[in-house]
Amino acid sequence: MNPRTGSVFIPKEYDVFCGMDVDKHSISATFLTHYGEMKSIKTRYSAQNLMNYAKNQYPGQKIVYAYEAGPTGFGLYDDFVSEGNICLIVSPASIPSASNERVKTNRLDSKKISENLRGGQLKSIHVPSEVYRELRHLTQLRDTFVKEMVATKLRIKSLLLFEGIEFPHSRNSAQEWTCEVKNQLRELFCSQTVRFKLDSLLNNLEYFHKNILETSKYIRQFCANNEEIKQNMEYIQSVPGIGGITASQLLAHIGDWRQLKRPNQIGAFLGLVPSEDSTGDDINRGSITRLGDHRLRNKLVQCAWIAIRKDKELKDFYQRIYNTHNKKFAAKVAIVAVARKLTTRIFAVLTEQRKYELKERVSLNR
Repeated sequence: MNPRTGSVFIPKEYDVFCGMDVDKHSISATFLTHYGEMKSIKTRYSAQNLMNYAKNQYPGQKIVYAYEAGPTGFGLYDDFVSEGNICLIVSPASIPSASNERVKTNRLDSKKISENLRGGQLKSIHVPSEVYRELRHLTQLRDTFVKEMVATKLRIKSLLLFEGIEFPHSRNSAQEWTCEVKNQLRELFCSQTVRFKLDSLLNNLEYFHKNILETSKYIRQFCANNEEIKQNMEYIQSVPGIGGITASQLLAHIGDWRQLKRPNQIGAFLGLVPSEDSTGDDINRGSITRLGDHRLRNKLVQCAWIAIRKDKELKDFYQRIYNTHNKKFAAKVAIVAVARKLTTRIFAVLTEQRKYELKERVSLNR
């Protein structure tokens, strides 16, 4: 699959297959033809160097490039595509490997990619355009601050537990970390060293909280300044249970809605579809695959809990799933099913470019 145009990659249409193993300093590349001719080189991190080598070694031949998704991002991909080349970015988990492989080198990895590329066994991940990459940077930054804030709260609780100090209680039972509680933490009686550590942690807590607010504000401004993103945010938020934070993160990962082809595509992307190990007439489905961003998957499950309170259709669906499973894990299975159903609604509003209309069930008196 061409990640930018959506066209299917057909190996027989190309003459040379270049698999690359990339790190921050160098590129190990293996060129492979249909006739089994193979050349391996190592060059500095430069797409232009590799393209010049390919032009000299394989003049007039169609070359396709591929490398694993990783910390080097999309820069190499952009360089290849800007020169009119086809480049695939493949998920490391999707590259076939023998169970008895015990030797791993950059050259062998590049060879494996080129062989699987020639065999048509590799599919590219979706490569987002520049605006969606920027949105992804922002949502990831917010998640980083949230993660650090949660960790800081746990460190404060651990410190108090270790010192045998009771955590202050808030008069608002719905919230644990109110301003009242933070003020009580600032005034707790403890040793000078513990006080220094506790104050430092509380300062960190305020720092992360401030950064979360600033980043959230910047994300809202960023989305409002781009007409397509602004419109799609409205469409996604029209689905019951979906808020601005989840909507922005969904768009950051989905990217261009025009790339969506199947209703279960978003659910599969987020790892919300069941795993399967079937043979013959036996169908064995297990737990969800858990692929993709676990933070976004967790947010969508949280949205599902809100959705069943707002949408009677989803509430009834949740109850049907709940009633068919063991009570020990019925709630978990049912809410994940609701989350998966939300992904099909998100698919619908994006591909049809419209807001979701909540179905009101009217009871008829007979």
